[in-house]
Order: sequence, then structure tokens, then C-alpha cells
Amino acid sequence: MLNYVVLGDPVAHSLSPRLHTAALAAVGIEGAYTARRVDAAGFMTAVDEIRSGALAGANVTMPHKQLAARAADELSDNARRAGSVNTLVLRTGVLRGETTDVGGIRDAWGDLPGGPVLILGAGGAAAAAVLALEGRPLSVAARRREAAQRLVARTRVDAQVIEWGRPCAGCVVVNATPIGMGDEQLPAEVLEAASGLFDMPYGTGETASVTLARRLGIPVVAGAEMLLHQAARSFECWTGVQAPLAAMRAALSSDHSARSNT
Repeated sequence: MLNYVVLGDPVAHSLSPRLHTAALAAVGIEGAYTARRVDAAGFMTAVDEIRSGALAGANVTMPHKQLAARAADELSDNARRAGSVNTLVLRTGVLRGETTDVGGIRDAWGDLPGGPVLILGAGGAAAAAVLALEGRPLSVAARRREAAQRLVARTRVDAQVIEWGRPCAGCVVVNATPIGMGDEQLPAEVLEAASGLFDMPYGTGETASVTLARRLGIPVVAGAEMLLHQAARSFECWTGVQAPLAAMRAALSSDHSARSNT
């Protein structure tokens, strides 16, 4: 049996076990996927398990994505530029770090407009967003301006840094912060000026920012959609098998239905 895991803190809310359990069953791979809450030491223990073969691969979430980049033997180009890893896999004895968030953002973009983008945040998710959307007019804002400046310098993407809370008229807002994991909402004036919202956080239901965006009549991509697509890319990294998107989407839908009735 192949064992996979998602490593983070917090991690109890993660829908990744449901998605990957459904994917493994759909393609006939005998395996298990669990969530493990770890601190930095626990994370490194899991890395040792991957190297030994006890784990076949891992997803990494907050706050360990940068630690994962340092722990890997080699990085994909996107992971290197982002300084962030969300997928670890052992290949011929080499621990490789990848960020499937970049492709996941592109795959999930859907009907959101082209053109200018305002990325909120300065962590691993924001780094993935600037790489995924490179070539568009990009603005980046974080509560700590210097963190946004470091992000732009690290990724070497052409982007301007603006003040947190400043509206960007006609921009698609990409929320790459944890705002929405609880009851908080992005600044209303930022959404009121936006042409769309790509909201990465997800919880037991629609985030407050998604609710406001829908009320404003702008197109929305919610966090669960990105989760689905980055998970599919992780699955393919580990198994070499095309991800069964229909089965994974059905698992995601059934989870949200169950949560809304509890």
C-alpha cells in the first residue's frame, strides 16, 4: 500500500484526504492519504519517512511551504522562484519539491477576465499566483509592504507593490492570504473596484469575500476549485497517472453537501 500525507498546522480542515482517497480508488491504486498536524520537527520526521519509502509523497500547506523548499534536494523552476513547495516526491533517491499551486491557479481560472490582477498576500500562495499570472499587469499588496517587496524581488516578476487596502480599478483580486478561513472579509472597497475574485481560502462554506463578490455581480472562483486542480497535479506527480477529475470533483461536492447539512 502507498501512503500519502498532507503536512501543516492547522490541517484538520483540509479536504485533501477526501480528494486523494477518491482519486486513488478511481484509478485502482491501493493507497491511503491522511492529514498530519506537524511542527517543524514533525515535518522533518515526515521528510525522513519519504526518503525511507514509508511515505510515497506529501502535500505541504501552511506554515511549512518554505521549509519544504529548503528540505528538498532539487526544486522545479517554479518552486525555486517561489521559494515555496507544496508537493514532495522521491524520484530515484532524489527528493524533489514542486509547487502545483502555479498550474492549479491557471487550471482553475475559468471565466475570470484577462487583464490586470491585484494579488493579496506575500507567502507561498501569493508567490504561486505571481508566477501563474506572469505577463499580465500585476499589483501586489500585503499588510507588511516590505514582505510584498521581497516577494516581487524573489520571484523576479514584473509587478508593482501597492498599499494594503488600496482598490485597483478593473483588477481581478487574487486572495492569497488566510482571510476567509474564519469569518473575516477582504476590504469591501477592494472588492467593489474589482472585475473578479479568485479566492484561495476555503472552509465549511462560502467565504464572506465570495458572498460579497457574488452580491456585487462579479465573477468568482472559490478556493475549493483551486484545491481540486492543484491536487490533481500533485496526484499526477506522485503516480504518473492522469488524475480522475470527475471522481475528485464528486468527492469535493459530497463533502460540501455533508458539511452544509451538519
